[in-house]
Amino acid sequence: MPSLYVFDAYGTLFDVHAAVARHAGSLGPDARALSEIWRRKQLEYSWVRSLMGTTAYDFWQLTEHALDYAFAKVPSADRALRQKLLEAYRDLDCFEEVPATLRTLKERGARLAILSNGSHDMLARAVRSAGLADLFDEVFSAQDCGVYKTAPAVYELATTAFRLYPDAVSFQSSNRWDIAGATRFGFRTVWINRGEEPDEYRDLPPNAVLKDLRGLPTLG
Repeated sequence: MPSLYVFDAYGTLFDVHAAVARHAGSLGPDARALSEIWRRKQLEYSWVRSLMGTTAYDFWQLTEHALDYAFAKVPSADRALRQKLLEAYRDLDCFEEVPATLRTLKERGARLAILSNGSHDMLARAVRSAGLADLFDEVFSAQDCGVYKTAPAVYELATTAFRLYPDAVSFQSSNRWDIAGATRFGFRTVWINRGEEPDEYRDLPPNAVLKDLRGLPTLG
């Protein structure tokens, strides 16, 4: 068993489309498009800011900026719902298999951590609202690095804190770009391919691919 299981948060533990889903009826037929654009721009903004070498905005601010852009791209969506969507994003639903999988690993003596681009405030609230706070030994935020994933300094937060070599860590993410970065860093990686997406980074393959987290405790 790995010495440490590290999980990405958004898209891996928490459903990033849950906020829009809660208000889909009020947003109308373009709700899904709004959610997709919101997520895409949130990630793009983090990558661009990292390349710029600036930490002017934390991940929550990037999330707000991305939602504003999504509203501009989807004018049919009622902008009056902006604050409700942001509040819903603070309390995203976790995927249904997450609590049981984490508890199984914990009962076997595993150490668990989150490693996310999310700000400290975002992550603390998400973990608390999902009822997962008692399961994690640490919650690491890229906010402490002044750069976002896939910068090696972000992954290094976990190895430094737990005094481990990268290959003693199992890293789980639903984001293929994140898995590529973690593989390059030296983690043992598990791609949680919830959307059954094609592989984008064949030169940086994961150690395993799962449709969700249920199969994680069975991996050697």
